[in-house]
Order: sequence, then structure tokens, then C-alpha cells
Amino acid sequence: MATQTTPQHRETETDAPGHLPQVTEPRVEPMPLDMDWLRSVQANTSAIERRAAALPARRSLKKDHQAAWLLRAVTCIDLTTLSGDDTARRVERLCAKARQPIAPDLLDALGMAPITTGAVCVYHEMIPAARRALEGTNIPIAAVSTGFPAGLSPLELRIREIEMSVEAGASEIDIVISRRHVLSGDWQALYDEMRAFREACGEAHVKAILATGELGSLRNVARASLVCMMAGADFIKTSTGKESVNATLPVSLVMIRAIREYYARTGVRVGYKPAGGISKAKDAITYLALMKEELGERWLQPDLFRFGASSLLGDIERQLEHHVTGNYSAAYRHATA
Repeated sequence: MATQTTPQHRETETDAPGHLPQVTEPRVEPMPLDMDWLRSVQANTSAIERRAAALPARRSLKKDHQAAWLLRAVTCIDLTTLSGDDTARRVERLCAKARQPIAPDLLDALGMAPITTGAVCVYHEMIPAARRALEGTNIPIAAVSTGFPAGLSPLELRIREIEMSVEAGASEIDIVISRRHVLSGDWQALYDEMRAFREACGEAHVKAILATGELGSLRNVARASLVCMMAGADFIKTSTGKESVNATLPVSLVMIRAIREYYARTGVRVGYKPAGGISKAKDAITYLALMKEELGERWLQPDLFRFGASSLLGDIERQLEHHVTGNYSAAYRHATA
């Protein structure tokens, strides 16, 4: 397999108020399915679990350093509502929080300019409400698609759902793969499916949700990650948030190292999104530390790293308020929607 040249990233400052300058990678272009590479992929479960268990205990950030990392985490959040009782009003409140995730008085005390979250993530039906609420900003709208969360609707319907979400204004599409392709080892079928989803997305970035808690083994997680990247996924993502097991550090380590190997071989940077169960500020710091240690600081930007979360932001804001005032506020004071 020929090695591709390393793409040059470009820095682009937005004019929208309250949004940090972002570094944007070129789109991930599909490459042929490399079965020899895929068969070589293994996962040492005991070593992975030891490394993952050691990380939280070794990372302790205090005071200003902790506040700085928490502010970075905020800019990497896909602020999410994926409930059956979602309404346009709830989405509007969520978008207002995405535009101003941290209270202005806290930002002033920290010497920070306004920031926003990385994106807002909603169901297809809520895209129009999100577009209205985010008008005048550069905050992306991410839509879950392809029969989310099970991914078991007919392929033609899943592809059409992507196309409709892009037409409605979503600039990021979170798709779910067919778990059966992974469990049966049908890597060609997974690759073909992901290629079709990538094509349907057009210019919209695609995040491939692996639903790792349902893939059976860490080796399957590693191989599914690699196949999705070969097929053109701009991000790989752990979970829908609806499985019994969602984002974990061992799974994250496997996926991150797959990204690292893919970059080493191809020169192409792929993003990572842990989702489901990440609700505490200390957990956000642990994930950021893992990204920095395994992939480097470039992967701490929102175009290459996102948290899929709904309640994480509230805990981060509480921790920042404690840093500034010395007091913890009640959680209800930091509702997201």
C-alpha cells in the first residue's frame, strides 16, 4: 500500500462572536480496504486495561492548570439532547447554552474571552430549531442518523436519512455502523456500508459510531476502527449513549491507538469522540490527558476531539465556579436545557 503524504493543516479564525480560532484538517479521503493490515491488528486486553487503570491515578491538575484544561474541554463538547421527548424549545435552550456555556462573570474572573461548545448534536427533526437558534455563529449542527441508535433500518433509508439531514443544514453526521458486520467478521460489508455513508454525507463531516459495548472484544473494536477510517470516517466515536456500556478508558485507548497507527501509515489525521457516561469534570481531564499522551496536543482541538455529552458541561461549570469563588453551587443552577 502506498503511503500518502502528510496533509498541511490550516488555521482559520472565525468572525462569529464567542468562538475560538480553529484548526481545520482536510477531509479524510477513503482508501482501499487493506485486509493484510486489518488481519495484523491485535489487542492485548490485560496490557490495555493496566494502562487505562493507571491513567486517572497519575494525572492530578490543580488550580489554574485545572481550570485551563476544563475550559479546553468545554470547547470540545458536542452538547447533546437525544431524548424521545425533545422539543424545539428544549433545543433552543440547549443552543443558547452552547453559545454561552460558561457564565460571563466566571470567564471575566478567569481572564478568558467568550468560548462556545464544539457543536450541538440533535435528532434530524430538531435541525431546523437548532439552525434558527445558532444563526450568526459558526457552531456546527451534528445530527444522529442511519437508524440511530440500533442502525437496523434498510440501507436505502439510512442513506436517505443522511442526505435529508445534510439538506436540512447539518454539517456533521453521526452514523451508526451495523454491529453484525463486525461480529461476523464481514469487514468488506462494513467497509462498503461506511463508504456509502461517507458518500451520502457530501461535504458534511461524518462520525462513525462503533457502539463498542456491543462489539464483543477489544480486537473487534480496533479492527472496526481501522475499517471505518479506511472508508473515509472523519471521526470514530465510541457509543450512541444508549448501550449498556458506553465510553470507557480501555476502549478509548484501543481506538486512539488505531488513530495513531492510521496517521503513522497514511499521514491522515482522524478525530475521536468518546460518548456516553462522561459526566464529571475529572473524567474530562482524564480523557484529555489520554489524548495528549497518545496522540499529542494537535488532537486537543475541537476539529479532532469531541465529547458526546449532555451533563458534563454542568459539572465543569460548577468546578470553575469553585475555582473562582471557593464555593460549590447546586447542580440545578447549571442546567443545559
